[in-house]
Amino acid sequence: MPHAAPEEPRPSGAVAGEAPRRPDGGAYTAEELARSLGSGPGGLSSEEAARRLRAHGPNRIERVRRRSLVLRLLAQFTGFFARLLWIAGFCAFMARLPELGWAIFAVILINGCFSFLQEYRAERAVEVLERLLPARITARRDGADVPIEAAAIVPGDRVRLEEGDQVPADGHVLEASGLRVDQSALTGESRPVWKRAAEGNSEARDDRLERHDLVFAGSGVVSGTGLLLVTSTGMRTEIGRIAHLTQAVTDAPSPLQVEMSRVTRVVTLLAVSAGLAFFALGVGSGRLRPSEGFVFALGVIVANVPEGLLPTLTLALALGVQRMARQGSVVKRLSAVESIGATTVICTDKTGTLTQNRMELRHVRPADGAADSARRVLEIAALASSATSRHGDPTEVAIVRAAEADGIDVEGLRAARATARGYPFEAFRKRMTLVRRDAGTLIAYAKGAPRETLALCSSVETRGEVVGLDPERRAAILAEHDRLAEEGHRMLAVASRRLDDGSGRDGGPGGAIPPEGAEGAAMVERDLTFLGLLALWDPPRPEVAGALALCGRAGIRVVMITGDYGLTARAVARKIGLQVGRVVTGAEIERMPSQVLVEVVAEPGVLFARTSPSHKLALVKALQTRGEVVTVTGDGVNDAPALKAAAIGAAMGLRGTDVAKEAADIVVLDDNFASIVTAVRQGRTVRDNIGKFITYHFASNVPELVPLLASVFFGIPLPLTIMQILAIDLGTDLLPALALGAEPSDEGVMDRPPRRRDEPILSRGRLGHAYGYLGVAEAALALAAFFWTYWLAGWRPGAAMEGAGPLYARATTMTFLAIVAAQIGNVFACRTERESVFRVGFWRNRFVLGGIAAEAALVLALLALPPTRAIFGLEPPRPAEWGVLLAFPLVMLGLEETRKGIVRRIARRRGGRNETSPGAVVRAGAL
Repeated sequence: MPHAAPEEPRPSGAVAGEAPRRPDGGAYTAEELARSLGSGPGGLSSEEAARRLRAHGPNRIERVRRRSLVLRLLAQFTGFFARLLWIAGFCAFMARLPELGWAIFAVILINGCFSFLQEYRAERAVEVLERLLPARITARRDGADVPIEAAAIVPGDRVRLEEGDQVPADGHVLEASGLRVDQSALTGESRPVWKRAAEGNSEARDDRLERHDLVFAGSGVVSGTGLLLVTSTGMRTEIGRIAHLTQAVTDAPSPLQVEMSRVTRVVTLLAVSAGLAFFALGVGSGRLRPSEGFVFALGVIVANVPEGLLPTLTLALALGVQRMARQGSVVKRLSAVESIGATTVICTDKTGTLTQNRMELRHVRPADGAADSARRVLEIAALASSATSRHGDPTEVAIVRAAEADGIDVEGLRAARATARGYPFEAFRKRMTLVRRDAGTLIAYAKGAPRETLALCSSVETRGEVVGLDPERRAAILAEHDRLAEEGHRMLAVASRRLDDGSGRDGGPGGAIPPEGAEGAAMVERDLTFLGLLALWDPPRPEVAGALALCGRAGIRVVMITGDYGLTARAVARKIGLQVGRVVTGAEIERMPSQVLVEVVAEPGVLFARTSPSHKLALVKALQTRGEVVTVTGDGVNDAPALKAAAIGAAMGLRGTDVAKEAADIVVLDDNFASIVTAVRQGRTVRDNIGKFITYHFASNVPELVPLLASVFFGIPLPLTIMQILAIDLGTDLLPALALGAEPSDEGVMDRPPRRRDEPILSRGRLGHAYGYLGVAEAALALAAFFWTYWLAGWRPGAAMEGAGPLYARATTMTFLAIVAAQIGNVFACRTERESVFRVGFWRNRFVLGGIAAEAALVLALLALPPTRAIFGLEPPRPAEWGVLLAFPLVMLGLEETRKGIVRRIARRRGGRNETSPGAVVRAGAL
């Protein structure tokens, strides 16, 4: 009977799929694992594989059980705001106002469908993870290699890997021949990794993703062949763990969604309370019969509910998405446009985001310091490279370009010194070597990590002579290495060796060329002659320093989280102007209790180095525990949980994996940190603009309500019908409000700290401004237009007013047009909060002009078409009645400019500054 797999220990911080350990803490060898899994050279039997499949389940990414699509769709039509509109719609039908009922139901349908589509999009990240696993694979069953479904793979299976295959599960390498695997989906590293079987118990290390004897589901075989012993399948693999974390992270509502829910409740409370109060007052006073009071209360509710607010919000966010796309960021969730503006902390990686992700050779340090020797070191480094000046590994491309710029004919030298064999870079060797034949002699040209390469050197070349490498000279080389590394350089050592020593043992005229693989590399890479050091760096993006300074002014912390070494990260931070106090490594993060980590992330200037994507998730959660609104960058599959957990996940568009892009809210097309800061600026602008068109929308509620109250309590004909109210809310108000959503950024938008999380978008001040000032002024103008129409027809105070007929229709039309005209002045007034609209540029936002033109065209169409005149009860005014309407926009604009002037004077007195931007007022402590 086969043995069960050794039970995996689960210490604190252990993850599913972790390789089992010996009792002494060491790793099992592949042979020991195979025996414990009951997997002999012939693989598993079909019967045993079937039994294990029942026990372990299929090898696939499982989905967390969720509600069906139908139930989720229905949920969008039962929310608080939707329930209010349902009631209002049915009441409209009961009041024999079918046009009103159908219009309200249309609003429910549009908003519900939009919300459902946004929720459905969230599942795409898991679908992309599923695509990383292959459909079929070759496994050894019953002593033969047979193709089987990848879902049928079980622990203990022996799977044949060939070039082009996707690895179906996690496991140990039993055999390998030139096997290289692309693990970028898991690690973000673009360089393929060499894999080979473990030798003895040498692989007892914690950094599983760097182990050369392990391969992981979702990675791809770049070259070579191998035999894999499967140890973990399905959700117990590394990629399964990521899928679980990604699905376990709940989609918390965005700040905008929370606020709009609050706005809905406030508006609902106001509307229903006003409707019930006026129903009781009208019926109780005897002025209205109950049936009339019902219709009246319904009109009050409709007048107080801004039906056009949510469609306007949706369209304004869509415009923000388009603007951000033009600036280098693709937004996948509309509410993220506003949410990113609330960012208080940006967690960013280094390579490619703060830097240009391209290497440049900065220094050549030959062992003897001579200029001629420097040229030789550069020539040898180019010969030890397989890249060209345009294609290949970025580090090698930088070396070849520097050599060609120095006048070295790299291609000519390569042609003269034909390659005999290559030993490509491997993470466990940390170097690469090319053996070239020069005039019949084999010479090994090597370059790699300085400490590891120097350890293999027994001599050094100085001024054309090879001498022994004594401890003093070795220490001096390492000191120069550390000095340059502290400046942020990536260091490489260059060495060489003549392989023909006369014995034929190492190749040459008398012997065979050393074989490929680890055995041949060990024969070649010994007794090397050290030639010098190369210092390369990834230049910081030139615009990053300005973006960081802008973050400082905006009160946004920037925290660097990188997989690079602390010295390098600190040096890059210093060059771009990011202050660094303490460097915390990933190993330290794992040892920290959660409460300590929450305190560490609050330290100013803290930098996190040598971190894994799982560390990034822990840091994001620690920051959120402190109440921070976190924007986090990422590009690998392992970044998906952190991207999803953050308030805003920003995936890299150039080097990011599909999984990271699907889990993120924003995709930064150019991988540039400055583009993220630009997105924050745009988010703040969208937030400001939402406040502007909310003020605009709510201001028209008062002139829609006051005519109803005047009709009941002063005994005059109803100055404005319910259908005319809907024509304003869902028609004429939409395009000007949308134009406010396209208002350009204020000058001081990044000169103020992030808004408080508890700062409501519908504040008391905004409600008071909309209802108590702008709305009252519009109501007075609307009633003035109503009475003006009767006045021109001969009516005088005290006389009866006609409640039907052409005169009454013209009067209600004038009330309707008066509100529209007042809103034209109001849209200009709402463009700024304190500054004069004339100072910021009356014509700067051309969308406002277009919105007003479209609004005027809509009004003329409503008046000109007989069907719409009948539906909305409109009658075209006479020429004399039109004249008064032309003054209303100027009256509204003049009133608002007067108020702003008073506010600015008060601000100057309190703050002692002649500044009027929103940021200036906040800094001055005024208002």
